[in-house]
Amino acid sequence: MQDRVDSAGKITGDGPPTTDDRRLTTDNRRPTNEDHPVMWLAQIKEACIFDQNESKMTKLLIYEDNPQLREGLTMLINGSDGFEVLAAYKNCDNVVDEVEAFNPDVVLMDIDMPGVNGIEGLKKIRLVNTEVKILMLTVFDDNKNVFQAISNGANGYILKKTPPARLLEYISEAQSGGAPMTASVATQVLKMFSSMNSEKGEDYNLSDREKQVLQLLVDGYSYKMIAAEMYIAIDTVRSHIKKIYEKLHVNSKSEAVAKAFKDRII
Repeated sequence: MQDRVDSAGKITGDGPPTTDDRRLTTDNRRPTNEDHPVMWLAQIKEACIFDQNESKMTKLLIYEDNPQLREGLTMLINGSDGFEVLAAYKNCDNVVDEVEAFNPDVVLMDIDMPGVNGIEGLKKIRLVNTEVKILMLTVFDDNKNVFQAISNGANGYILKKTPPARLLEYISEAQSGGAPMTASVATQVLKMFSSMNSEKGEDYNLSDREKQVLQLLVDGYSYKMIAAEMYIAIDTVRSHIKKIYEKLHVNSKSEAVAKAFKDRII
C-alpha cells in the first residue's frame, strides 16, 4: 500500500492514487501544458503569430529636410502594421555611418536637401552597401534626376504626391526586390531608353542563362519570381545575379536594368 497526498500536499493515508492524485505530487506540482492541451495550443499559436509579425517588420530610415513632412512620414509608417521608422534625418551628411549603425531594410530618400543631397547620399551608400533598398521620394520628375538616381543604384523613384496607402505598397515592393516607380516617372524612363542608340553593344560575356535572368529583371521579376519561372533555387538566382553584377560592373538591380537598356544587351 502507498501513502496518498491530498490537494494541500498532506499525506492522507493508504490507497492507490486516483485521477486527481496523478495531477499532484509531493512537491505540489501545478498542472502543465500536458494537462491542458488546449492551453498549450493557444500558447503555440500566440508565439507563431508574434514570430510571424516580427519577421514581416520592414525597418526604414528617412532622409527629408522638411520637418513637417519628415514627421508626417514617420507617423504614417510607424502607424502602419509591419513597418517601423528607425530614425529620420534632414540631410545625408552622415548617411554612411547611419545606414551602417541602423542596418535598415529600406531608405526613403529625398533629393533636394541642404548639405549632402539625396543623389550624393545615394552614391555614398552604394560605395559601401549594395543590399539596402533605396527608394527616392521627391517632387522632381525631370529626366536628369530620374536618370542619375537609377544610374547610381536607386531601387525605385516615387513622387511625393503619391497617396499614403500606395506609398506603403511601394515600400513593400522595393523590399521584396521590385523597382517601384510613379507612373509618370516610369513613362519618362521608357522614353529615355527608347531614344538611346539602338545599336547593340557588347554582351559583357554573359551566358545564355545569365541573359535570361537579366531579361526577367528587366521585366520586373523579383528573385522569388525568377526562381519559379526558371525552375531553380533562389540561391541559384542570387548566384546568377551576382555574376551579372560583376560582369556589368554594377551594384544594384536598377543599375543592371539601366545598363541592359542602354547597351542593348538583351
